[in-house]
Amino acid sequence: MKIGIPKEIKNNENRVGMTPSGVNTLVSHGHTVFVQHTAGEGSGFSDDAYTKAGATILPTIEDVYAEAEMIVKVKEPIEPEYQLIRSGQLLFTYFHFACDRPLTEAMLKSGSVCLAYETVQRADGSLPLLIPMSEVAGRMATINGAYYLQKTKGGKGKLIGGVPGVKPAKVIVLGGGTVGEAAARLAAGMGAEVYITDISLPRLRQLDIELPPNCHTLYSSEHNIRRELPDADIVIGSVLVPGDKAPHLITRDMLKTMEPGSVLVDVAIDQGGCFETSHPTTHSDPVYEVDGIVHYAVANIPGAVPNTSTTALTNATLAYAVALADKGWQQACKDDESLRRGLNIVNGKIVYEAVARVFGMPYEPIEL
Repeated sequence: MKIGIPKEIKNNENRVGMTPSGVNTLVSHGHTVFVQHTAGEGSGFSDDAYTKAGATILPTIEDVYAEAEMIVKVKEPIEPEYQLIRSGQLLFTYFHFACDRPLTEAMLKSGSVCLAYETVQRADGSLPLLIPMSEVAGRMATINGAYYLQKTKGGKGKLIGGVPGVKPAKVIVLGGGTVGEAAARLAAGMGAEVYITDISLPRLRQLDIELPPNCHTLYSSEHNIRRELPDADIVIGSVLVPGDKAPHLITRDMLKTMEPGSVLVDVAIDQGGCFETSHPTTHSDPVYEVDGIVHYAVANIPGAVPNTSTTALTNATLAYAVALADKGWQQACKDDESLRRGLNIVNGKIVYEAVARVFGMPYEPIEL
């Protein structure tokens, strides 16, 4: 199979779809890999490294899309890429369709096959291609929350871990999944007083056992969240409903109960955000204020640490990419139910129910 790895063109997105090591594995399976010139530069991988791994370097993004049967990316295609995607072409990347109608309509029109990392799901409910970036995003959420809590950055002027004789910051983490656990664990390690919420009692029991003593579990309800907000310093939103829009757990009126300079970090912004007042921001312009509350809602948080992120992502996606290339997407999805769940749009039809429901569009179950 001919596989293309284009350079990401989203704002300050320095990750790349695959490391040279991953490319070498695909080449060893007999596939041809085309990498766009300087695609890996932002992650610390040179064209020479890809060439030594067996890739062919192409000068432009247009060349890569034109040659490839399967495109392996990190982020969803953006408008300049729409016209490059052709009918029957397989795109293997993060899409997050549920919060992006123009993207959904563009992919339907293209006639391509869209296999989304974020909805590849094992029988136990785990999301193997979302986990590595969630681990990065959770840690970065705490780091960025602590950074913007500084007075010079618009925050209250509190040190997240305090000092002897001075209370540490209070951090609330909404959602006890991979992102939430990573955020809570790092915040606790930095010395904060942490409260982590979830609606799953078994998950709360597990977190209660595994997290440090300065982490407290709390059942997620509007009443409990409202009660904890007035003295919260950082709130990290990490709620995920696979393939669907995130629920708004903090509404506009709740902001009035918080102290000015408090920081909201919305890791769920890729899925529409879990704060009512959230809208996507970029690494070049990451924060804004609403009612005196600092909002950080960068849609590609792991892009700030691209070397770590690209390596972690390739570790997770490579086995699936090899299966897709070796067997073709139809046979690979027949053989692996978790991979089949990643199919969102196929040949102009929405085959993932949550996406169809969000937009009120027709849903057609996939039949391979």
